Amino acid sequence: MSRYDWPDEFKRVYQSALKRYQAGQKSPRNLFDSDELAFLATIGCSAQELFDFIDDGVRYGEPSYEDTLLVTSVRREYFIQVLKGGSGGPVVDMSSLPAKSAAIDGIPWLLRLIVKARAKLRGTMPDELMYGCGGDRPFLRKMNVPLADFLRVVWRHGDDDRAIVDFVKTSAAQNEKK
Repeated sequence: MSRYDWPDEFKRVYQSALKRYQAGQKSPRNLFDSDELAFLATIGCSAQELFDFIDDGVRYGEPSYEDTLLVTSVRREYFIQVLKGGSGGPVVDMSSLPAKSAAIDGIPWLLRLIVKARAKLRGTMPDELMYGCGGDRPFLRKMNVPLADFLRVVWRHGDDDRAIVDFVKTSAAQNEKK
């Protein structure tokens, strides 16, 4: 498979896994075959990550396949360009995450989401954590920032929390003007 064809293969893997999920295989351990797992590894996507998107999509109606593809595309690009197909470091310890209520610039949830986005980009998410979870999606919707766009902003600004916060505040203000 060429780099050009990866979205087609991703769609095939997603659709196959969705069918298995709907047939009752509701564990990341049995949702993908070995060829699918090998493919996912080439784009920097874990079985757990794709399982989480499928699971939430079925149970809550979001994220859509399109949002899943967009988020995976950003992660893939980071995986190839920045990490050169390698590891982004050790898995984040859940106890090191900011609390959901921890605020940055008076905005609860955002600090935790910044840390989660960095872990998503680096491929260091623990299995029990999801970027784009049922808390992230409504928060970002309220702030007028799509999931994939937030990842790009975090990538662009790296460790500059101030720039990320300013982007989110500007986006939220634009949403309020509508």
